[in-house]
Amino acid sequence: MKIEFEGEALEARPGESLAATLTAHGIRSFRTTERGAERGVFCGMGVCQDCLVEVDGKPNQRACTVKVDRPMKVRREGSGRAPAASGPAAGRPPITIEEIPVERPQVLVVGAGPGGLAAAYAARLAGAEVLVLDEGSAPGGQYFKQCSAAGVAPPDAQHQEGRRLIDDVLGSGVTVRSNASVWGAFRPLEFAATKPGGSFLVQPEQAIIATGAFDRGWPVPGWTLPGVMTTGAAQTLWRTARRLPGKRVLIAGNGPLNLQLAVELVAGGADVVAVVEAAPAVGVRRVREIAAMLANAPRLVADGVRYLSTCRRAGVRLINGSVLTSVVPHSGGLRATIAGRETASFDVDVVCLGYGFHPSNELVRALGCEHAFDPEQRRLVTVRDTRGKTSVDGVWALGDCTTLGGARVGQAEGTLAGFAAARALGCALSAEAVRLEAQAAADAARHRRFQRALWRMYRMDESLRVRPTGDTVMCRCEEVTYGQVEAALAEGATSPSEIKHETRLGMGRCQARYCGPALETFLAEQTGRSQDETSGFAPRVPVKPVSVGDLSNPAGA
Repeated sequence: MKIEFEGEALEARPGESLAATLTAHGIRSFRTTERGAERGVFCGMGVCQDCLVEVDGKPNQRACTVKVDRPMKVRREGSGRAPAASGPAAGRPPITIEEIPVERPQVLVVGAGPGGLAAAYAARLAGAEVLVLDEGSAPGGQYFKQCSAAGVAPPDAQHQEGRRLIDDVLGSGVTVRSNASVWGAFRPLEFAATKPGGSFLVQPEQAIIATGAFDRGWPVPGWTLPGVMTTGAAQTLWRTARRLPGKRVLIAGNGPLNLQLAVELVAGGADVVAVVEAAPAVGVRRVREIAAMLANAPRLVADGVRYLSTCRRAGVRLINGSVLTSVVPHSGGLRATIAGRETASFDVDVVCLGYGFHPSNELVRALGCEHAFDPEQRRLVTVRDTRGKTSVDGVWALGDCTTLGGARVGQAEGTLAGFAAARALGCALSAEAVRLEAQAAADAARHRRFQRALWRMYRMDESLRVRPTGDTVMCRCEEVTYGQVEAALAEGATSPSEIKHETRLGMGRCQARYCGPALETFLAEQTGRSQDETSGFAPRVPVKPVSVGDLSNPAGA
């Protein structure tokens, strides 16, 4: 299939994202900000809003979420300001709340990743009526993302495992609705959502939140340049469309996902010049952690050994105890500099950043669920019991939106939460369901032990954390720099809300998902105040960008 990009015909694979098509043709600059800065793919999952393009005359479309399903005319986006309303809602009288359709399933699951799918399957197996809403174009989430492009290599083992789970869920009678964005959560149990064409409300008896996490930002000079993207974005390009983010790639960050990405890109023919890991190299002092990992998940340890071996055979440099410090344009590509145990510069097409994750916890916070601040993870964690029950009656939460645990923990927690929500409805569990519940409890405990050992081994030296320069961008959306935040502090601002008022930091499309945590870290360093559960910005409705046309049009109207 061909699409047209600013007058040039490009070959595209049906089913892949626009971001994948453009990246495959070496196009990395997708839009220009109000201040003239170029932006491209960064998060790859619809969070950052930086890859906006105009599609068939419709502006502000996220290239990472728009699928190529027809010949299209695509242009770079300008300032990114919202256009006048058009489409079905344009010119119609205002609607009232009574006109919004309401659905009342017994169980609502938000998120169709491993945890959400497992929760839906368990609740349905126990006899509950289950509705799953997911903003992705297909179920699977970030871990089980399926290959959507036509005519590419066959699925790998991870694809196949995800496909089996998806088929089990769909075959059980669960209703799974993709391209459905839940943008509001209200007490006691009401959720506002949009699907293409309109809005609707969901009022379930029980709600299971499994919204996952997104890649943590790493604000250094140049982190907003086109060609700098998260590890998750690069992996999405490869796993959904078999497209490389670039030919010559540097991966920098903290954690094992970076090694997996390196292996996948090498298999695709990329030249991965180095994997720069912030944690020290594994040595004999890590014997206890390795033993714990082997005891609880030997297959995952074997995967890690295979990743290391593959990288070494491919000539990928493995550099420990170092971090990315800056990126600048250079000779049609990028020059990335690292520092720490080793100082070096690399000339590459793409820099992939993978420095951990932040929870997508906006819905559980909006519902008033209790949270605590984990200083080790530097993030809020949702207070829950062993089955995922939160402090709010009827609300269950699981997976990485609650605390860092990974896909295996999330999937086991999903099974537990699904059965628990069904029990709360009065459903009786069969002998098979009781067996599966016990197995999930054992799996969750085992994989949590594995994760604790893994992250002890991957604990980075905090002294390596880069102190950004005054002109380093903190807020990607509003282009607010660290220098502007420092100036606001000097003028007497003391809280995130006061800094927002003075600078507009956090007022952009991503709604402070990247700049909020960066600001909290910076404020803690500048003021000496510890972060806690009240730190940062409160979630605000809508928690995801919603088009005015969809918001003002009842679904089905």
